[in-house]
Amino acid sequence: MATRDIYESGFDEDGRAKSSANQCPECDGRVTTNAVETVCEDCGLVIDEQRIDHGPEWRAYDDEKRERTGAPLTAARHDRGLSTEIGRGTDAKGNELSGQKRRRLARMRREQTRGRWRSKAERNLAHGLGEVRRLASALELSDSVRDQACQLFRSAQNEDLLRGRSIEAIAAASVYGACRCNGRSRLVDDVSEMARVAESRVTNAYKTLNEELGLPAEPVSPSVFVPRLASDLECPDEIRQRARTLAEQAEDRGVTTGVHPAGFAAACLYKAGREEGRWLTQSEAADVANASKATVRAHRDTLEEQVA
Repeated sequence: MATRDIYESGFDEDGRAKSSANQCPECDGRVTTNAVETVCEDCGLVIDEQRIDHGPEWRAYDDEKRERTGAPLTAARHDRGLSTEIGRGTDAKGNELSGQKRRRLARMRREQTRGRWRSKAERNLAHGLGEVRRLASALELSDSVRDQACQLFRSAQNEDLLRGRSIEAIAAASVYGACRCNGRSRLVDDVSEMARVAESRVTNAYKTLNEELGLPAEPVSPSVFVPRLASDLECPDEIRQRARTLAEQAEDRGVTTGVHPAGFAAACLYKAGREEGRWLTQSEAADVANASKATVRAHRDTLEEQVA
């Protein structure tokens, strides 16, 4: 028997085609669909449910405490934060482990440490990113600046800029470069002191990063260093505001082009202190700015000539 003899293939022209796409199968009511489910407006029958959850990935037990399924990806670690950690003395419920299980976990932890890095480059990356995180924490930088510094170190390794240079110097230069790109008032001396690397090596590494990677670093203005130096010198608000005004006036007149920004800021504080009757010495102003007394005197003379 042919297939066409089993199934009807005719068409009734008098019959009206009915679409059940927007009708409830129970009461023929109107059906609406939202982001979660398809429901009949008349009888309330749930026809279909959306299996994809469009809500947040965290669980909230109250308004203050939220729990995620895992830590987010971050550029501050060599494996983007997807590493596995083996516990030590307790299990997942906080119960104490037996001696045999602790020894087994110790052996597993040792083998994981040995096979953690697939190559020497990955080991250098982990060491460099750890140094960047340490410097960012010591300098009290924000997480966004820290992540930018870590990404800058990754770019330096991808461009093979670590060859012939120390990892600590490139890490310190990455932190300093991230500060320069974000307009932070950080000196090379501050970063090199925290990194325990010579200032000349950090400066050379930063020049290499700036030339090879083309960092969008803008010249730092002296007015940016005034609040920080004033805080180090414990100057009152009147002197700080007057020094900020002097620095901004000098920038508007174009006399700060090519000068040491921190040294010029120290000269503004020195001049403002003399005007307010506070005998701030040139040595004190030069020490906090990592400049010489001759630099402070030269910028002071420029202020007296160009700025009222």
